[in-house]
Amino acid sequence: MLEVLDQVRTGTLSPADALGTLSDLPYAEIAHAVGSTMIDHHRELRTGVPEIVFGDGKTPEQIAAALRELARRAGGAIATRIDPGKAAALRALVPEVVIHELARIAMLGAPVARPAAAPIAVVCAGTSDLPVAEEAALVAEFLGAPVVRVSDVGVAGVHRLLARLDAIRDAAIVIAVAGMEAALPSVLGGLVDRPLVAVPTSVGYGVSLDGLVALGAMLASCALGITVVNIDNGVGAAVAAVRMARLAAHREPPP
Repeated sequence: MLEVLDQVRTGTLSPADALGTLSDLPYAEIAHAVGSTMIDHHRELRTGVPEIVFGDGKTPEQIAAALRELARRAGGAIATRIDPGKAAALRALVPEVVIHELARIAMLGAPVARPAAAPIAVVCAGTSDLPVAEEAALVAEFLGAPVVRVSDVGVAGVHRLLARLDAIRDAAIVIAVAGMEAALPSVLGGLVDRPLVAVPTSVGYGVSLDGLVALGAMLASCALGITVVNIDNGVGAAVAAVRMARLAAHREPPP
């Protein structure tokens, strides 16, 4: 929008053409076989974060249409919770789409330049937690933040975590992803002085109740200042971390 206004100011774009460019703001309606989808083009202007397509419950055709419309305006678009069947259908509908199978993410195009962000460490307790951790990492990168991945450092072998502390402390924000009893965020909360966003996962045996035990453990942590998002919500963790990382990047150095 700033580019359009600047072009009008300099005379390189007529007001009529500018009106046409802005005609589908703040949203665009995409019709499909059943109903329609409303794409929010102003979300990034309002919140600093663009619309992210939630693929669960949508058809491949709906996801493809949303990705195309978002990418048309912003250069790049992202969809989450893309299962293998939808991934195959999306490749047929949109050949240029990039599928990240582990994270269950589809990306189209290249995102526009975004505000600078300080580094984020995505720390994953176990290999089974990697899909959620990688979802958080890819979304954070899509939003313009540099990401350091630290994987398989759960407290069952706490020496693995201690060996990576320097890399974690080099980041400005930490995302900790854990299932089972979810002890990782509490341990990290007692070792680092960075903002910590904890993500419980649904990984675990029967009594873990699909992540409810992990969620409760993170909320009940004795380590102060931990922010907790919903079960398996790597996207929510990434957005929270990126907003903090942008503030950290713009913080003035001490005198």
